[in-house]
Amino acid sequence: MRRRRRAYPTDLTDAQWAAIAELVPEARPGGRPRRASSRELVNAILYVLRGGMAWRLLPHDFPPWQTVYYYLRRWQAEGVWERIHHAVLLADRARAGREASPTAAIIDSQSVRTGDQKGA
Repeated sequence: MRRRRRAYPTDLTDAQWAAIAELVPEARPGGRPRRASSRELVNAILYVLRGGMAWRLLPHDFPPWQTVYYYLRRWQAEGVWERIHHAVLLADRARAGREASPTAAIIDSQSVRTGDQKGA
């Protein structure tokens, strides 16, 4: 059994993991069993993305960078990150006492790009 590594600042807390755990797919049946847990893969992805570093610089106490990158891309293609983002957004709006979906939007002249106006 592998020893538990020391936590990085980018690691998910238990509460954060509980909020998204059901949205992160487990390994597909068949083939070689996955050694890394889904949580450890998410932690490794967050470490690289937050640090803005090259994948090959992922510390050795995470799963191999090739494995982490594979799951990042696979979960992108499957829409996992969009579902996580949506769930976190809804939870944050509920925490702030707001409705799940905004009911109005404001667009001002600084937000909308207009074409060049000749003459006037």
